[in-house]
Amino acid sequence: MSELRLNKSFLRGNAACPGCPIPKELDVLISIMGPRTVLVVPASCTSVILGDTKSTPSTVPVVHSAMAASAAIASGVERALRLRGEKDFHVVVWAGDGATGDIGFATLSGAAERNENILYVCYDNEAFMNTGIQRSSLTPYGAWTTTTPEGKREFKKPVPLVMAEHKIPYVATASIGYIFDYEQKLRKAKSMTGFRYIHLLSPCPPGWRYDSSLTVEIAKLAVDTGIWPLFEVENGEFRLTSVSRTLLDKSRRKPVEAYLKLQGRFKNLTQEEINRIQQMVDEMWEEIKARLKK
Repeated sequence: MSELRLNKSFLRGNAACPGCPIPKELDVLISIMGPRTVLVVPASCTSVILGDTKSTPSTVPVVHSAMAASAAIASGVERALRLRGEKDFHVVVWAGDGATGDIGFATLSGAAERNENILYVCYDNEAFMNTGIQRSSLTPYGAWTTTTPEGKREFKKPVPLVMAEHKIPYVATASIGYIFDYEQKLRKAKSMTGFRYIHLLSPCPPGWRYDSSLTVEIAKLAVDTGIWPLFEVENGEFRLTSVSRTLLDKSRRKPVEAYLKLQGRFKNLTQEEINRIQQMVDEMWEEIKARLKK
């Protein structure tokens, strides 16, 4: 067992739901970023998991922020620590998809445009889960939420690609189903300066309506079906990573139905809608091929 697995950077016995990947995701993040890390966390499921200062499972300092302000607050924390003469520290925003792509998008874009020296990690569970499973702009097409009872009709906002257009040093996608890829991207981000952005697929058992034992399987299937390509954009250069490098050949990708059928949020999809999602995924991979040729 590796040293990383033995670390207790995020303590057990916390308030996460059964099957929630957030504790493991944070355990890996803190283990890699190190003890001189400050987390900035907007209102979210993680706020509940972290609890108050007397019972927090985090082994590093945490700044709780308003939902819209995390990137701005992190920018201030980083500058304040630097002005104090602190060295070898890391400021990390850990935010959900609602605080990233919706309510907090203005401050996220502003911090990226200024190339603030922070790492921003969006853990994407594809809805406002903490407040009752309402849709976000990152909820995928066809997904049930309490505000899209017949399935969302709009498409998922491509936030990683939007962030890449800010010309920041590093943008990457990750999935807890491919944890070593996630680890490698955190290490790369740690070694760089400037604004870095990682978009992490983070399945949610109650919100996605699946058995809590299936979290890792579903996170892997998102990648294996091609729905969630693993890639990084380093100083403008786009490249696929991990298993996604093998999926340019359509025959290597599993059908999207294998991913959708395990989740109750997609149970109302018709076969025609499933076929449409498959077509959209195939078209996305043609766009990836074109991007790689540039």
